[in-house]
Amino acid sequence: MDSTVGTDYFIGVAQHALWVLALASVPILVPALVAGLVLGMVQAATSIQEQTLAFVPKLIVVGVCLALFGGAIITLLADFMREMYARIPDLVQ
Repeated sequence: MDSTVGTDYFIGVAQHALWVLALASVPILVPALVAGLVLGMVQAATSIQEQTLAFVPKLIVVGVCLALFGGAIITLLADFMREMYARIPDLVQ
């Protein structure tokens, strides 16, 4: 395998891995971010500065999102791993 072809191949795999990582993390991070923002505004408006008041609802939101999107995330990661394992023979040549 030519070194430039190998480098392009691994850069493509890394880009694909980062894309899969982004797709897998967005359904969890975005709702947690929105919940944190809303809770922060409520705490600022009411002058309540209790840390558990912000932590517990975000934890619940993350748990609900994992319950809703966990299957899709696992399927996405499993498909990515199957594709990576299928590419192994291309590297041996």
